[in-house]
Amino acid sequence: MGNVQRLSGVMALCAALLGFAGSSATGETAARSAAPKPRIFARIGDQQVYGPVGSAFLLPGRQVKVRAFVSSLDPRFQVVASGGQVTNTERDDQWTWTAPRGAGVYPLWIADERGGAGMRVNLFVMVPFARAARGKLNGYPIGRYPRGESVYGLPEGFVEVTRENADTPVSPHFRLSQFVCKQESGYPKYVVLEPELVAKLERLLALVNQHGIKATTLEIMSGYRTPKYNRSLRNVRYSAHQWGRAADVYIDEDHDGVMDDLNGDGRSDFRDVRVLSELAEEIDAGGEDEDGNLVGGLGVYRSTRHHGPFVHVDVRGYVARWGG
Repeated sequence: MGNVQRLSGVMALCAALLGFAGSSATGETAARSAAPKPRIFARIGDQQVYGPVGSAFLLPGRQVKVRAFVSSLDPRFQVVASGGQVTNTERDDQWTWTAPRGAGVYPLWIADERGGAGMRVNLFVMVPFARAARGKLNGYPIGRYPRGESVYGLPEGFVEVTRENADTPVSPHFRLSQFVCKQESGYPKYVVLEPELVAKLERLLALVNQHGIKATTLEIMSGYRTPKYNRSLRNVRYSAHQWGRAADVYIDEDHDGVMDDLNGDGRSDFRDVRVLSELAEEIDAGGEDEDGNLVGGLGVYRSTRHHGPFVHVDVRGYVARWGG
């Protein structure tokens, strides 16, 4: 089968399995009443990626192992990438993917034809950090990363954000555009994003819904910050935001720009922040798991004339608490 035919076939299978394609009301009702599909996830290099849609971040030309995991006993996998090169290995559940030389997003589709599970991994090929000469990258202000006391080192690279790829999902409930630095600029923009932060936000969102609070996503007040923008805010020198490891979040299902009333008292205030922060505490209490080390900082913030109440979460690797 030609590569174009294989790509179309695997995409169609994933669309059917994951609900990417439209369906009739009858079909949706049948899907809800059917037995749950086997869980599928993948490992891209050392990055865990969970379905139905996820992401991984790599440098140009990098060669990584791709391995798929499903709960079915006798899977038959199909793997197709929209760019780069997929090479078979001696294992039926493992391949090698070689990243293209050009920055961009290259979806990879993995489907288990026998077990009925599928996922899409958006592979982001980054611009190497060394390209950010003199504090700028293609005219986009980055600034200079602080050196010395930082436990993070320098980022490997930057995800290039364009008008065309800004809404690309990085996980089932979060998109690339949500993490872009708030500094004013045109396109392209650039982002540093730690996969474990995305995993932690997904975990927090799941806990929120499990506790009866409706939320389709978490609003990200501040995700990635360039060192230049971080200094303009007079924030701490080694803020985890600069390494894509932190996000300031709140729940805003009514889209009024402030935290929803989570505790049911009819107001949006610091008490609602405490509801969200207590759920975040549950994640840190779990420590390191299959997603990696999700432990990190947790800060709670009251309203000011500039913003409503919010919670800061990060994956710095050790516990830190502030704000009450």
